[in-house]
Amino acid sequence: MANILVVDDELGIRDLLSEILNDEGHSVDLAENATQARVARASNNYDLVLLDIWMPDTDGVTLLKEWATAGQLSMPVIMMSGHATIETAVEATRIGALSFLEKPITMQKLLKAVEQGLARSTDSQAAESSSAPSPGAAPSASASVTAQAAEDNMPSSHQGFDLDRPLREARDGFEKAYFEFHLAREGGSMTRVAEKTGLERTHLYRKLRQLGVDLGRNRRG
Repeated sequence: MANILVVDDELGIRDLLSEILNDEGHSVDLAENATQARVARASNNYDLVLLDIWMPDTDGVTLLKEWATAGQLSMPVIMMSGHATIETAVEATRIGALSFLEKPITMQKLLKAVEQGLARSTDSQAAESSSAPSPGAAPSASASVTAQAAEDNMPSSHQGFDLDRPLREARDGFEKAYFEFHLAREGGSMTRVAEKTGLERTHLYRKLRQLGVDLGRNRRG
């Protein structure tokens, strides 16, 4: 069971997501605006947050940035929107959002996104636990080299993008970085990348070729 915060100004969406997640055995807190979300986040540690982008008091991207600046972005955040632009997607990803759910949200997409978000949360907690040094112990040289090698070979999930470009160029740059990141994470597995991105394999291959993504670079030997 996970502790999840749902932030959305639409009552119907809050009720729907809460019902689905409760049926899956999760504990769900609800906030109808950024003010309530701030209070909830300050009072609780969440395994995952579902955050609407467009809200009347403070938009979700601004709230995400607040949490990141305050060091409170310790949990995966999945953004939700029915009409997010590519610029908004790039900005939220740069700040630290894990992924997006496009409204209307289907149960299948919701549960898949939540599963991936909670897996990321579990992996992060395990990594922090295993990497924490014993009192008085210094990290070994081999561990440092291994960590550095992994970091060098893995694209950063928080990349800066030059938005002072035509929309098509900015969008292509973001999409290429997005697919290269997931290909590296999944060891070049097209099946897993297709599942992650929600694209059919045929469409995914066509998209990668169109963007000039090197399909062989990230394959495991």
